[in-house]
Amino acid sequence: MRKLKLQVQMTIDGYIARPDGSMDWAVTNWDDELKDYIGKITDPVDCIVLGRKLAEGFIPYWSGVAADKDNPDTDAGKKFTNTHKVVFTNTLAESKWKHTVLAKGEIADEINALKRQDGGDIIAYGGAGFVSSLIKHNLIDEYHLLINPNALGKGMAIFSELNNQLNLVPKDAHDYPCGIVVLCYKSKRS
Repeated sequence: MRKLKLQVQMTIDGYIARPDGSMDWAVTNWDDELKDYIGKITDPVDCIVLGRKLAEGFIPYWSGVAADKDNPDTDAGKKFTNTHKVVFTNTLAESKWKHTVLAKGEIADEINALKRQDGGDIIAYGGAGFVSSLIKHNLIDEYHLLINPNALGKGMAIFSELNNQLNLVPKDAHDYPCGIVVLCYKSKRS
């Protein structure tokens, strides 16, 4: 069965965005060590799952990066652009992006169907609502939490929709020169 990974930046007080959705607090000048770590977790990925709101910015952004030969992140842009993507939506009628299909069914059914398919790892990116749904249904097998060195006091959280305690197993923790600490956990059921 394929593994679903979550990679998300968050503050030390557990928020992935300000209340208005902005992420101006996020560390973006990643050092080479952190870029290598991200490369290791994304290399085996052949499917990206996204919420519609994030997809509308994520897909065009990375397509632009992929097309810009002078951008230092061109290779990452190509990886994200050419990887099969599944966008979860209730509002879009058809996909407007290459290598992208829409999922309109129940999130747990759709994700479990993807996990049962042959292929590499699946990685989730998304806003608070989408990621919260994945967590609520205990669909994530591996959490890669990029903890930024700041606190917001309030904002968008991803663990607030839990109905029951979520038990995780620590897998790894590492601090990086750019100030981010990566905490990696596995689902206890994995």
